[in-house]
Amino acid sequence: MCRQRRQLGFSLVPALFLLVVLAILGSVAVRLTGVQQQTTVLSMQSARAYAAAKTGVEWSAYQALNIGNCGNSTLSLTEGGLVGFTVDVSCSSTSHTEGASTTNVFVLDAFAYSGSYGSPDYVSRRIRATVTDAT
Repeated sequence: MCRQRRQLGFSLVPALFLLVVLAILGSVAVRLTGVQQQTTVLSMQSARAYAAAKTGVEWSAYQALNIGNCGNSTLSLTEGGLVGFTVDVSCSSTSHTEGASTTNVFVLDAFAYSGSYGSPDYVSRRIRATVTDAT
């Protein structure tokens, strides 16, 4: 009488399939975590760029209203959370006479950026504001 040998190895295919699926899921989880972290960092940099541009507008408004200097300049921020940001500030003014009073209107433009254009860590923001010396 011939005895049949029991076949082994049938469970090897599902086990390999399960290992491949788990490896793919792990890879996707790691990639999503990296993307989420990068998104958070860029969001924070974006908020810092906005603050740097706002700083440029405030500085330019002070220059225009208190010192009378309305011109173009570049600020390199070196303090606090805005280290590494550069702000290009431009200002133009027009005078308007109404009756006996003359009012100056200043258009302020601040462009703040960090990093070099085209690099993954580049971020920029532009703010434009209008101020007047009318009382």
